[in-house]
Amino acid sequence: MTSLLRTAARLLLGTIMVGAGVMHLTTQRQEFQAQVPEWFPVDEDLTVLGSGVAEIALGASFVVLPRRKKLIGGLLAAFFVVIFPGNVAQYVEGTDAFGLDTDTKRLARLFFQPLLVMWALFGGGWTRRDLRR
Repeated sequence: MTSLLRTAARLLLGTIMVGAGVMHLTTQRQEFQAQVPEWFPVDEDLTVLGSGVAEIALGASFVVLPRRKKLIGGLLAAFFVVIFPGNVAQYVEGTDAFGLDTDTKRLARLFFQPLLVMWALFGGGWTRRDLRR
């Protein structure tokens, strides 16, 4: 049963990541640009395009390369950790985007990020023993 749940988690997260990546490159590009913190040293559009490509690559790989699920799950978890400072900046700077138009909503989002990390690790087949190494 756990194997089925892990597979479903992997496929769902991979699909969501591909969708989010496509939105970075197309319909929501400006919305994502607004989320790039002013202090980030890379051009906003380049940052959005790069993260979109990364999301598509990671998401698609998570779906179509099940033999590499542990590696890709770990990379996805790391990706979620790396983008977390941008989410903190969105809260601190009060940047509105994607319906996150209050401090309460932006703060709540911060607590969702660790769940994404756990989701990626779970879908990748990581165990507690793996995390202790």
